[in-house]
Amino acid sequence: MRRLRFLLSRRWVIFFVVVIALAWVAWRLGEWQFHRLEDRKQRNAIIERNEALPPAPVTDVLAVGDDVSDQKQWRVVEATGTYDPDDTVIVRYRTREGTSGVDLVVPLVLSDGTALLVDRGWVATETRGSTPDDLPEPPPGEVTVTGWARQDATGDSTDVTDLSTRSISSERIGEALDRPVLGGFVDLRSESPAAETPLAAAELPELDNGPHFFYGLQWWFFGLLAVFGFFYLMYDEWRGVRPKRRGTADPEDDSEGAQHPAVDREHHARQE
Repeated sequence: MRRLRFLLSRRWVIFFVVVIALAWVAWRLGEWQFHRLEDRKQRNAIIERNEALPPAPVTDVLAVGDDVSDQKQWRVVEATGTYDPDDTVIVRYRTREGTSGVDLVVPLVLSDGTALLVDRGWVATETRGSTPDDLPEPPPGEVTVTGWARQDATGDSTDVTDLSTRSISSERIGEALDRPVLGGFVDLRSESPAAETPLAAAELPELDNGPHFFYGLQWWFFGLLAVFGFFYLMYDEWRGVRPKRRGTADPEDDSEGAQHPAVDREHHARQE
């Protein structure tokens, strides 16, 4: 056990603590990635289920003052009303495939006077954050729309200034327009009659499992690598402090204290 006393030195104690901390962090990050994988699988299952259902009346899914629940996210809904293009809200910084653009959110006024916020789609812009001079008009008169129910965004990005925002929040937009709106919003899938200038429609998110499984394995591998490295360096240090075997000659001692036989014979010849 004497040969392992170096593990009690300050350097090795600190090294041990650092390795344990790194391994623990790597383990937790791996678990976090696997939790994200499970969340993604649940989200994909909800989207696939809701996409397969027939369109539901919008008031069965959305209500004034209520947000869209996780179970209703991406549910296909249908509504009939009249667009109010004067209250169009521009959602900035919506880049697609490297091209700058904006989304256009237009209130669809229903028969009871409430409004459904419809993200009609994306239009390209010249620069990031700019606004097109001529916004494509929605269909006039009574329109029937179908789309995917979406949850409101949160945070400072939902602030509305001059009918412009960075993220969609029905609460903030309703306050800015000073009109009652249904909670959440709808990503447009179709509208009848169709608009003269259609916009680039929203698409369902990717339904694969993403990279979370391999990211989780990588984090766990890094943790195991740190532990393995500690024990390897400990073994290397242990080899360096092993006592020499009894009877083993030191090469340096041999070179300094012992003479070559030929040199010894020459010395005796000179004496004679």
